[in-house]
Amino acid sequence: MAKETNERVEEESQVQADSWRCISGFTEMAVAKCAIELGISDFLETHQELVPLSQLSSTLGCSAYSLHRILRFLINRGIFKLVSTRNGEIGYGQTPVSCLLKRDGENSMAALVLLESSPVMLAPRHYLSARVLSKENTGAFSAAHEKDMWQYAKTNPEHSKLINDMPCAGDYTFIGGGNGTTVGMLVKVFLWINGINFDLPHVVSVAPCHGVVHVEGDMFHSVPKVHAVFLMVRCWYHVRYDNDDYTTNGKERTAKEWAHILSATGFSRYTIVQIHAIEYVILAYP
Repeated sequence: MAKETNERVEEESQVQADSWRCISGFTEMAVAKCAIELGISDFLETHQELVPLSQLSSTLGCSAYSLHRILRFLINRGIFKLVSTRNGEIGYGQTPVSCLLKRDGENSMAALVLLESSPVMLAPRHYLSARVLSKENTGAFSAAHEKDMWQYAKTNPEHSKLINDMPCAGDYTFIGGGNGTTVGMLVKVFLWINGINFDLPHVVSVAPCHGVVHVEGDMFHSVPKVHAVFLMVRCWYHVRYDNDDYTTNGKERTAKEWAHILSATGFSRYTIVQIHAIEYVILAYP
């Protein structure tokens, strides 16, 4: 009897904990945003040793009491660490997670956090139930702002900057890019991208500059090592609209929907590869 009572109490406690996690779920994003805006990770990165609260609050120009409450939450989530210094004073240090919150760090996720926590991106969350009940095929963002995200960005420079600051690959290689016209158009619009046009020697030898780097070679032997590679693919307009198979409204496609798209565009087979990330890699073969 006592065992059953203890199990029931433990189960009820877990349910309460899960409920509170759901209720306060946004808090983690909000506090991470606070850390980014204060520049906590950027400051800690410049110091070899652990930094005491007094020094950190003085440098950041904020209340030690308020900063302590923010850091206590972040430490509880494993984003920063708290360790005793040599003289017995408590100091703060970086963790692998906090390093991703540096504004200019390698593989920084700071821009993504700032974008997703912005009022513009939070507003659509309040329209989810209305979108589920609606018969219109419009997304929550359009319902909240009366235009899609890209149209909204055109007329709102601040939001556009948040999108442009998002992490993206620095080097793009177009495999079989011909004379480099396509990649040249890309680098003119996205000035931070280094465009590489990769094609056979006789093709790139007469190709105009276009503001890109031309590399000669044979893709069946090797390709340059870069962040992202583009192959010249078949036109998407060959895909017949079929429910949600072809959509730009933010929906994640199922394996069955991807199979339909790849088949309709002429690929004979494909393999879905799971990687250590949210995304998957799809290898499609002619």
